Amino acid sequence: MTFPFTKAATGVLLACTLAFGAGIAGPTPVEAKTLRMAYDADPVSMDPMEQLSGGTMEMAHMVFDPLVRFTKALDYEPRLAERWEQIDDRTMRFYLRKGVVFHSGNPFTAEDVVFSLNRLKESPDFKALYEPFVGAEVVDDHTVDLITEKPYPLVLNLATYLFPMDKAFYTGTDDNGDPKDAIVKHGNTFASTNASGTGPFVLRSREQGVRVEFERFADYWDTGSPGNVSEIIFTPIKEDPTRVASLLSGGVDFIKPVPPTDLERLSEEEGINLVTMGGTRIITLQMNQERVEAFKDPRVRLAIVYAINNKGIVDKIMKGFATVAAQQSAPGQVGHAPDLMPRYDLEKAKALMAEAGYADGFSITMMAPNNRYVNDDKIAEAAAAMLARINIKVDLTTIPKAQYWPEFDVRAADIMMIGWHPDTEDSANYTEFLLMTPDTETGYGQYNSGNYANPKVDELIIQSQSMVDQEARSKVLQDVERILHEDAAFVPLHWQDLSWASRDGVHIEDIVNVMDFPYLGDLVID
Repeated sequence: MTFPFTKAATGVLLACTLAFGAGIAGPTPVEAKTLRMAYDADPVSMDPMEQLSGGTMEMAHMVFDPLVRFTKALDYEPRLAERWEQIDDRTMRFYLRKGVVFHSGNPFTAEDVVFSLNRLKESPDFKALYEPFVGAEVVDDHTVDLITEKPYPLVLNLATYLFPMDKAFYTGTDDNGDPKDAIVKHGNTFASTNASGTGPFVLRSREQGVRVEFERFADYWDTGSPGNVSEIIFTPIKEDPTRVASLLSGGVDFIKPVPPTDLERLSEEEGINLVTMGGTRIITLQMNQERVEAFKDPRVRLAIVYAINNKGIVDKIMKGFATVAAQQSAPGQVGHAPDLMPRYDLEKAKALMAEAGYADGFSITMMAPNNRYVNDDKIAEAAAAMLARINIKVDLTTIPKAQYWPEFDVRAADIMMIGWHPDTEDSANYTEFLLMTPDTETGYGQYNSGNYANPKVDELIIQSQSMVDQEARSKVLQDVERILHEDAAFVPLHWQDLSWASRDGVHIEDIVNVMDFPYLGDLVID
């Protein structure tokens, strides 16, 4: 099937540069505008450090600002940090913008960066990302040093995830006597329901799962931004047909994602602006070895990998709008091993089950979200049907994202679906969160619901963190992928492509990116 729009190649840099170029350019704004947008789900919290997820990052780029952010070409762009320099092999110094204020009116200083980094290091979801960091030190009000334990090649990558929070606003106790800076996953904390960032939009009102309203921050520091959106009305619409219908009827101006079944239709629809690009979010299934004895046998895990026809899922369910995967690292990423291939083979799967002593199969539970990834519930249904062919009987449950993540955190099913975009735009990040041995102290393996553990994998990932020779580091990370492949550590499905659509005159082509964090502060509406 051919669509009359540009679908970039699978390499990350190629996807970004071919699709739109490196800069943000758009029409000159003429007047303030309201944006009505509908995603498949809203963020579960207003705390940018509570949950490491795409929804959280989308919100963070609206309400907060990072020290540094990626351009479309994955170059580094100054934000709250105007510039930076390497002081020694363990210290990166950031020079902060002066005159920036939080939504509360409090001034932004280096103390807020130190407060925020310390909070990240305490967050269950983020601590593994910032494990290499010793901490941050104030040089003066507008200069701060980020210090790592050893030489670390990804300091600037991590600076894109450091959204300084308002230390004064989040210090003290709330009306219940609880600390305002407390991080409680899926908890009703002060930080999860109140926000004071430096970002382009202020939270005006929020009804979880129903409607969120934002208004432009009158004192926003980035006076050079082309954005002219004065308010955002955000309505989560889980059902794909309803979301598309709302765009076509004029009920909303901007939607994501576009279901694969509607890509051709919207590409031909007059008055609709469709934007797509290749993505790096891997969609996987994890097999919980602590819940199911059979999953401890690599032959059983391998049988499951061979039994699931991920190419068939891409062709029939994703309508070709995804790339079949055999590993975590996407083509173009430093750890991608091009020799690893998808391996659907039903007869081989049956033989492995028999060899492991499970020819008659067994029963398991499976859980997946139904509004987090594109066609997530349909993918799970297909996988369950495929496993039935090797006599694995699946009791499948699919639930909305807001209910799914608490269930995922307690490992509520034998097989669980997880998708992952590398937070550092570096392939080691997949393994750090999805497949390193779970460790609550370091945060490694935070999203490893399979409880997979391999000391060699842990060792190689830790080794890669201090490697500044990128060629040598790439070989180490490729070795990790080959170990995981041979061990059938998880079920790779596909890398999910990205899609957005708007009415004409809403210039989303200028603000979407391969990270899938639209920079709505720069959006121009004619």
